[in-house]
Amino acid sequence: MRTRTTYWIAAAMALIAPALSLAADDSSRVLTVDHYINATSSVPATAGQPAQIYVRERVMAGSALRGNISGDKVVLFVHGAGTPAEVAFDTPRQGYSWMEFLAQAGFDVFSVDVSGYGRSTRPSPMNDPCNLAQDRQQGFVAAPCRAVYPHQLTTIQSDWDDIGAAVDYVRALRKADKVSLLAWSLGGPRAGGYTAQHPDKVSKLVLLSPAYNRNAAASAPKLPADGVAFNTQSRQEFVANWDRQVGCANQYDQATSNAVWRAMLESDPVGATWGPGVRRAPNTTVWGWTAAAVGSTKTPTLLVAGVHDKQVPPERVRDLYADLGAADKVFIDLGCSSHNAMWEKNHLLLFRASLEWLTDGTVNGQRSGQIQMGY
Repeated sequence: MRTRTTYWIAAAMALIAPALSLAADDSSRVLTVDHYINATSSVPATAGQPAQIYVRERVMAGSALRGNISGDKVVLFVHGAGTPAEVAFDTPRQGYSWMEFLAQAGFDVFSVDVSGYGRSTRPSPMNDPCNLAQDRQQGFVAAPCRAVYPHQLTTIQSDWDDIGAAVDYVRALRKADKVSLLAWSLGGPRAGGYTAQHPDKVSKLVLLSPAYNRNAAASAPKLPADGVAFNTQSRQEFVANWDRQVGCANQYDQATSNAVWRAMLESDPVGATWGPGVRRAPNTTVWGWTAAAVGSTKTPTLLVAGVHDKQVPPERVRDLYADLGAADKVFIDLGCSSHNAMWEKNHLLLFRASLEWLTDGTVNGQRSGQIQMGY
């Protein structure tokens, strides 16, 4: 599998290198490196066609130039159903980037956008607003129109294939036998399902608000599944969805919300031109991350649920904790937090817990059990 890295990053690295040899302080600067993996799409609408998978890397300059990062310090973030990884985990506001936090602790930190998100290839049906649900087309078309592609667009298998391409790329790049996966929301079935199939490639799991369903189908339906190809979210809808999950004072601030939304539109230049600007995301057919698959998973796993989460209720995360086959597993009940915990006041509690888990396999010294934080 061939890859390319953006030229300007390579040029910047070449310019930075001499300075690093003279100025030791520069070695602690966290770099951003863009990687594009050339792949073959397994999305039903574009199966067999060339595709690119975007992977972002955050790493301290000194570690990158010396190449001295050990395999157990390589991690990959996997996003959820709506927000691409670089927005969710590398939020452009001081102190709110989970990726930068781990990079400053000495990890080589990567994130992946699966097909249909961010800077990865977006299947062509996403460019036609007629493929939205008819009640969602207003403002994008002159009159309601019939879908050209009346199916859900991506599948959990195409997501697993994209994650697999990223995992193998990062393992080869860093000569690591395994990587750790950190995931949010629908990233739970994406990363957790991948891990159940490839435990030899995953060292540890950290799952924030994982979308676990004990009654999930074990096998795929007929594909492509009938339905709506993709969805949109406006800023008003983004804010309303967040506000309905506020349960304590000063749970999040406006500056963080503004930063997230700006980054969301930057990640989707086409959606940014639709009406007042929207983010687009494919609708995904999901199966396979069943109680049986979870029960067979022995990978050490940290689970986190925000107490005010109304998108993935904490009870579902507790079900996952109960069903998980790993001996080393910790559940964190995170106070004053919603589905968007990494953007809220208790985000550093989340970040620090993930760091301890990745480093020592514990949270507050515990390898198993349930912990309350942030109350």
